[in-house]
Amino acid sequence: MGYQEIEFERDAVFLVTGGAGFIGSNLCEALLKKGHKVRCLDNLSTGKQANVDLFLSNPGYSFIKGDITDLETCMAACDGVSYVLHQAAWGSVPRSIEMPLYYEEVNIRGTLNMMEAARQKEVKKFVYASSSSVYGDHPVLPKVEGQEGNLLSPYALTKRVDEEYGKLYKKLYGLDTYGLRYFNVFGRRQDPDGVYAAVIPKFIKMLLKDEAPTINGDGKQSRDFTYIENVIEANLKACKADSQAAGQAFNIAYGGREYLIDIYYGLCDALGKKIEPNFGPERAGDIKHSNADIGKAKTMLGYAPSYSFEEGIRLAIDWYKENL
Repeated sequence: MGYQEIEFERDAVFLVTGGAGFIGSNLCEALLKKGHKVRCLDNLSTGKQANVDLFLSNPGYSFIKGDITDLETCMAACDGVSYVLHQAAWGSVPRSIEMPLYYEEVNIRGTLNMMEAARQKEVKKFVYASSSSVYGDHPVLPKVEGQEGNLLSPYALTKRVDEEYGKLYKKLYGLDTYGLRYFNVFGRRQDPDGVYAAVIPKFIKMLLKDEAPTINGDGKQSRDFTYIENVIEANLKACKADSQAAGQAFNIAYGGREYLIDIYYGLCDALGKKIEPNFGPERAGDIKHSNADIGKAKTMLGYAPSYSFEEGIRLAIDWYKENL
């Protein structure tokens, strides 16, 4: 069952933090299409107004420009809310190495503010974005929940701490929290610009402009790339999950393994380009190989990702061709 068939109570209100971002705006869109009321909270530091301007004419949509580091803002945003989909955070492993104090403030204190607000406002479910980076240097593939290594970046540490708070808030206060460890999500509205941009949109944009992108390292690093539709499904199914599954974290991926250099040449073929990439140094804090075991999410959340990497890439290319 995809997320289109998931049913919620008619008067359900969803709060999407970071709703103007890549994943957040897609969640807002999916929920509005299903006829639900959606409240978006974003300070527009990394999200884009253009991502949510699409929804302004929808009577079920409302926007709060505010910051999760302010508890009063979080409290107001959670008032009357049934489900929180907490996506607001600062991403990027290398940027976190440069700005550890800021990541602590936003990703840890901001998430704690949101959990506390959700608890006080008696939200039914609190679903939040974690990351595959919490596996650190643990060498075993595929990655399985409970087998984590030494963390390699402040970003990874913030996500691990968020998971510990999620566990505590379930145990101490009875707040149903669900941590979703995203593995390299890609798809429509993912930003191709900037030094910290994700590789797939960056590759596509540069190839469309006949420019040669730089690959960090030798291109032989592998990732479990996950199309955005699968992530939407995971969030909505977590909102319907049993309380016994709360307080835990789940791998959210497709369960595949793609090598960066293969993706690059595949994009070249799909776009009819013959451009050799440049190779740069490996990035500090990066994990060399990543591939998810999604058995726990399947069993406990009913997660059943229906979009393969190949299908997702076709859809992403079509979107960027039309929108870049």
